Amino acid sequence: MTITRSQDKTDHLKVLGKGGQTEYQLDGPHAGILETFPNNYPQRPYIVSVEFPEYTSLCPMTGQPDFGTIVVEYIPKDRIVESKSIKLYFFAYRNHQSFMETIANTMLEDFVEALAPLWCRVKGLFSPRGATTLHVFAEQFDTSSDNIDEIKAIVSEWKQEQNRHSS
Repeated sequence: MTITRSQDKTDHLKVLGKGGQTEYQLDGPHAGILETFPNNYPQRPYIVSVEFPEYTSLCPMTGQPDFGTIVVEYIPKDRIVESKSIKLYFFAYRNHQSFMETIANTMLEDFVEALAPLWCRVKGLFSPRGATTLHVFAEQFDTSSDNIDEIKAIVSEWKQEQNRHSS
């Protein structure tokens, strides 16, 4: 059997470690946890969507756990985020105290810092607490992009498609 490899450049990735060892410590969330690799298709706008249904963090007032699903959607420019580093990034929130609105916006800032994407949206779909469901959507466009109108049209179509599937 012949093993083949893609053109993905992964030699610089460190969070995954070698042989099951990781260099990452769960010392709190920050953009540095998010490792990236080159986008092999920068000429083609496409959407990457990552859903993490096991999100947990702590309420800053009560210390009680908050649960939810985090969805990160983005149109890459030059970089893609490595999927295990995303998981480790979300795990770093487990003992982190913050309001849900702050979490979604902080995540957006961290992903934008790590990726410099053409567009990014973080959806925090938090589980009900006290009979109240809270969903937070934070997004940002790279308005300096030459093809910003095309990007906005792709995002609009993507959102409409997502709405059709959730109805």
